[in-house]
Parts: sequence; structure tokens; C-alpha cells
Amino acid sequence: MQKAYLADQSLSRALFSMTWPMLFGVVALMSFQLVDSVYISMLGTQPLAALGFTLPLQQLLIGVQIGIGIAATALISRALGANKAENAKLLGGLVVLAGCCLSLILCVLIGLLRIPILNAMGANAELLPFTQSYWLPWLTSAWLAAFLYFANSISRANGDTRLPGLMMVATSIINMLLDPLFIFTFNWGLPGAAYATIVSCSIGAGIMYSRILRRRWLAFNPRKLPILPALSQIGQISAPAMLSQLMPGTAALIATRIVASFGGAAIAAWTLGSRLEMFSLVIVLALTMALPPMVGRLFGAQQLKQVHSLVRIAVRFVIGLQIIIALFWMASRSLIAPALAPDNTAETYLISYMLWVPISYAALGVCMLMVSVCNALGMPMRAVWISTCRLFVCYLPALWFGAWLADMNGLYIGVLAGNLAAGLISWQFYTVGMQYLRRLSTQ
Repeated sequence: MQKAYLADQSLSRALFSMTWPMLFGVVALMSFQLVDSVYISMLGTQPLAALGFTLPLQQLLIGVQIGIGIAATALISRALGANKAENAKLLGGLVVLAGCCLSLILCVLIGLLRIPILNAMGANAELLPFTQSYWLPWLTSAWLAAFLYFANSISRANGDTRLPGLMMVATSIINMLLDPLFIFTFNWGLPGAAYATIVSCSIGAGIMYSRILRRRWLAFNPRKLPILPALSQIGQISAPAMLSQLMPGTAALIATRIVASFGGAAIAAWTLGSRLEMFSLVIVLALTMALPPMVGRLFGAQQLKQVHSLVRIAVRFVIGLQIIIALFWMASRSLIAPALAPDNTAETYLISYMLWVPISYAALGVCMLMVSVCNALGMPMRAVWISTCRLFVCYLPALWFGAWLADMNGLYIGVLAGNLAAGLISWQFYTVGMQYLRRLSTQ
């Protein structure tokens, strides 16, 4: 009889060993994106603006990647938990093939519709020469990034987070080293940034797929795996996950419009606060990548009690960590805000932000975890409902009401209240879903 997954390991230690490689990878990706923007900004306003017009489309492409990656992680890890290793290999091959084809179709459509898309987003004629030279290499780099991401998802689904974490760090470092060479030394300008990404992703993909094939985690045989039912399985998880990825961008746009009504200083403080939020939640982001493969394998082995214990460990850790981080921001706000803010008004707004909003990151982190866990448990629509309630039932209404009641201070308090409510609701969604799964397992 095969030993149960994690039967002889501490859940806390196993979660830590899966999370720390992804933490380094996420930090490396954030650093590379920041450095990329800095180098491009040295070329002038127009190249930076041209880059800015690719960001919404980049979010669309990344949303598709993440949706398919979530499906891959959930289905492969569950198959492994149910001791169906051959089925897991075949699912991996189908995920890579379907994901790369879908990403390629989207990239081609974006390339063909470049001018109408840019006109719809309000780009002026001065930007068109920059986009003319940039979009083809950028779309190529976006497709290669998707190709690499699917390999990372398969590796995580098979329980190896060290290899994808290492590749995220390595490709980011390669990209940062090649950026100044391609942009300035070779005088390729804005397209040089995309060429650097093409080279780094090609190297990363070559290493990842060679390792995956050597470990026999990837196979494609239509005779052994019915294509249409398998694609239906992937679509049932990936489509809701893609929808969840598009919601935060929409909510961020609405929130920004509300904040903008208070002036440029308010927007500046809000932007700085968003950067603080991003770095405060970096460990939570790593957990959302590391936790689903573990949950999926335990769920596939019908170890629901272990699933719940693992989730509780992750939730307690996130709450404790985020409270410590929030207390740090609150205690240091009078030192950090003057160093970051461009003027006194923005400094005042940022100090208020750091007083009220960070304490809600604990609840926000719980919400993010519940979305990833519900996807891993085969409840993608429950994950969509958690995202919908967080953003459009809790966060945005509370933010708007707080702004209406007490200007920017009220808006920050509204963010706090909205995130706290979202955290409680997401936990309730998860617990009800677990009760349903327990009833199914006893039938």
C-alpha cells in the first residue's frame, strides 16, 4: 500500500519548504519589472508611454496564463494524489499544448488589431512609431513567457517549487543584465527590452522543459487521454480563474477614479500605498503558488482533514505575519512617508494610509489564500464568488462610502472595513465548501 502524501512530515515544515523558493521567485520578478521600467524611462517619455499601453493587454495575457496554470496545478496534483501518475503526465502535455495554442492566438490577434486597440486606448500618432517597432518582439516575449509559465505550473503541480523558483530568479537576473546591453549598447531602444525577455525566457524554458521531460512529467497521447473531456475539465477550472484575474484590474480602475477626485496628491499617495501593499503581500503571493499543489494532492487522496489542517496553518501564519508588518508600517510612517512622498499634501495622505490600511492586509491575505485553495479543491466558481464579493460587495462600496463620509481619511477606513469584511466572508465561503466536500466523501 502506498504511503499517504505528507503522512510522515510536519505540515508546517512541508508548507515552508514549498513556499520559500516561490518567495525568491516572486521578489525576483517584481525586481526585474521595476528595473525594466527604470531603463525604459531613460529613453524618454514616449517609449515609457508606449510601454504603458501594453500593460492592460499584458494583464489579459497573464490572466489567461494564470487561469490555465491554476487548472494544470489542480488537475495534475489531484491525479497524483489519486495515484494516477500516467494521467497526470498526459494532462501536463495537454495543458502545455492547449495553453500555448490559446496564447499564440491571442498574441496574433493583438498584433493584427494593434492600431484599433491603440486608438481605443487613446494613443496619439506620436506613439505609433514606437509601438510599430516594439509590439512584435513584445508579443513574442509574451508568448515565450506563457510557454515558460506552463512549465513552472507543471513542476509545482508535481511538488517541485525549487526548480520554478530558481528559474524565476535566474531568468529575472538574465533579463536585468541584458536590458542595458540590448537597449543602450546595441542601441535597440525600446525593442531591446523585449529582446532581453525573449532571450531570458528561451533559456529558462529550455532548462525547464529538459528537466520536466527527463523526470517524465510530460506526455501527449490522444489514445490514452480523451481530448475533449480533458479540455472540458481544464476549461471548467481555467475559465473562472481567468475571470477572477480580470476583476482586480477593473476594481483598481474604479478605485483610482474615486481617489482621483481628491487631486494629484491623493493619487500620488494612493500609488505609493499600492507599492507598499505589493511588497507587504509578497509572501502571501508565494503561498498562493505553493499551497494549491499540496491541497490538490491531499484532496486527490481524499485526505480532507489534512487539507483543512494545512489551510488553517497557512491562514494563522498569514494573519500573524501581516499584523507584524502592519505594526511596522504604522510605527515607521512618520519616517517613511516624508522620504517617499513628493510634497507635503501627499505626505499627509500617505501617513493616513499607513495608519489605517495595512492592518487590513491580514484579511486580504486570507481572501487571496481562499481563492487559490478553492481552485485547488475543484470549486472554481466559489473562488470567483469570493473575488466578486471582496471587490464589488465589500471593498469598492466601503471605499466609496468612506470617501463620501469623510474624504480621504474616510476612504482609507473604508478600505480597512471592506478588506476585513472580505476576509471573513471568504473564510465562510471556504468552510461551507469544505462541509459540502465532506458530505460528498461520506456518500
